Amino acid sequence: MDAKLLDILVCPLCKGELLYKKPEQELICKPCRLAFAVKDGIPVMLEEEARPLTPEEY
Repeated sequence: MDAKLLDILVCPLCKGELLYKKPEQELICKPCRLAFAVKDGIPVMLEEEARPLTPEEY
């Protein structure tokens, strides 16, 4: 995932900061409790495609 892209990406819902988890290939928004997948280096920033975080992941 390109570092420049990570600097400008925000959560599409709350516009908050995203945390990149490289091993899982996900961008995490803790306030919204969602994980957005990164497929082939491209973030999928659609709410309906996001995975809800489990309580252990908050």
